[in-house]
Amino acid sequence: MALCGLSSFSLFSFLHLALLASFCFAADPFVSNELRVSYITVSPLGVPQQVIAVNGKFPGPVINVTTNNNVAVNVYNELDEDLLLTWSGIQMRHNSWQDGVLGTNCPIPPKWNWTYQFQVKDQIGSFFYFPSTNFQRASGGFGPIVINNREIIPIPFAQPDGDIVIMIGDWYTQSHTALQTALDAGKDLGMPDGVLINGKGPFQYNTTLVPDGIEYESFNVDPGKTYRIRVHNVGLSTTLNFRIQSHNLLLAETEGHYTIQSNYTQFDIHVGQSYSFLVTMDQNASSDYYVVASARFVNESLWQRVTGVAILHYSNSKGPAAGPLPPPPDDIYDKEASMNQARSVRQNTSASGARPNPQGSFHYGQINITDTYLLKVVPPVTINGKARATINGISFVKPETPFRLADQNKLRGIYKLDFPSEPFNRPPVIDISLINATYKGFIEIVLQNNDTTMQTFHMDGYSAFVVGYGYGNWSEDSRNSYNKWDAISRCTVQVYPGAWTAIFISLDNAGIWNLRSENLDRWYLGQETYLRVVNPEENGETEMAPPDNVLYCGALKGLQREQHHSNSAASIFGGGFNIFTLLLALFTAIFISG
Repeated sequence: MALCGLSSFSLFSFLHLALLASFCFAADPFVSNELRVSYITVSPLGVPQQVIAVNGKFPGPVINVTTNNNVAVNVYNELDEDLLLTWSGIQMRHNSWQDGVLGTNCPIPPKWNWTYQFQVKDQIGSFFYFPSTNFQRASGGFGPIVINNREIIPIPFAQPDGDIVIMIGDWYTQSHTALQTALDAGKDLGMPDGVLINGKGPFQYNTTLVPDGIEYESFNVDPGKTYRIRVHNVGLSTTLNFRIQSHNLLLAETEGHYTIQSNYTQFDIHVGQSYSFLVTMDQNASSDYYVVASARFVNESLWQRVTGVAILHYSNSKGPAAGPLPPPPDDIYDKEASMNQARSVRQNTSASGARPNPQGSFHYGQINITDTYLLKVVPPVTINGKARATINGISFVKPETPFRLADQNKLRGIYKLDFPSEPFNRPPVIDISLINATYKGFIEIVLQNNDTTMQTFHMDGYSAFVVGYGYGNWSEDSRNSYNKWDAISRCTVQVYPGAWTAIFISLDNAGIWNLRSENLDRWYLGQETYLRVVNPEENGETEMAPPDNVLYCGALKGLQREQHHSNSAASIFGGGFNIFTLLLALFTAIFISG
């Protein structure tokens, strides 16, 4: 007789059973991960620097799970400052307690560990994790997440011969703390020092731009085979154009939704976005091929060195890559080329996703809109002598007490529910103001970018239908251009400078969820808010209770118990475990061994 695949009992098994017990009796499998976040020294651009590694790796390891898995991630903070990991795109159904941002979680103090527990309910696709506090993503701490289809659910393409993860992003040789200090002083981040591909610098395609001795990434492939290539832009603020010399990119999935399969020779990937491409190795391998990620929407002649270059190496290659890089897009004669490319990313409405039945469009275009929020961003402004970024004139303050935890403990004055639904003609302010969203409402959010830089926005807890893009100021007439049939559903969307992007969201996921700029500098300077989505008839079925190991901070810090690390079960549980679960696990283990 076995419980959750365990056929014998040992002390090691006993220590883990207490953690697993709450999951094992459910129908869906349990997956456990341990992430140790620490500093290491590397030289990705030829300059030794301290980066944030996960399990000693930069970038961190893949978290590989399957639809509906129950996931536990025990995170050890081995840094010298607070840490939170967030799970970009994982929807945390009815469980914002595990979201990993300051509005929903207290940070993990240095030398502590904490176990995130959540279910990847009805999700598939390509995502990533990263540290959400103290500008730490600028020093690393990120890694990929893969959610596979269940075996009974077919994928809408032939099974690829391999899976390749590529993490691209702009990079500075300054530490995250130095970059923080610059922003605090009102300075701009300036031009990045380069672009990394999987934590490595560029192949020396040009001896003037790339010095000797730079370690570069190489992807080994076999001729004739097709690979699923998952690309994530984990950078700070730079849109990157991704391309592979002489190869087509067949778009197949983005952030948990299968797309209509279209071929591209190059593709713009904005900060925080993730895509899957199917790439067939159909060249004659007379040489290796360049894999390129170069800066977009900047003065590209000045930003030449901000280019990542890796190598695609066929097993029968006859020599190294040579010659000029494949060229980037030319927008001189087609100003809307990138926006039209974005419009071409459409949902495959005939493909199954996480469930056995085809997902369809859900007829989202026929649902009545219950609220409209026009959210306007402008270049940073000065408030009380400090440079700040705003949405609708509000610059968000990082909370000291998580909002839902404050609700549970009946604290008042922690936040306001008065976020404006449109820009007001008034001086900007610094505040903690949330959107008072209606549970099971269907809202329209228009993101109006009157800043001079490309912006990307991310919505935690949800996927949103991206129904429209347009240059100029949005108006009600703009709705005439919306895609109301097969708009892609995703969690991270770009907003072009001097333009707007419109999204629809069905508010069926109770909790408090972060809406933020994914541009790290704008986020740090206050360009975010939260949607408070609370069921007024909450009965314990639409929103989970706080976990047993919840951390306390801010106004509730007096409730936090000290965490003692030892070989005991307590340390495994991050300092707060349910004794009933432990006893149940012990009883079960004795029963099995008997």
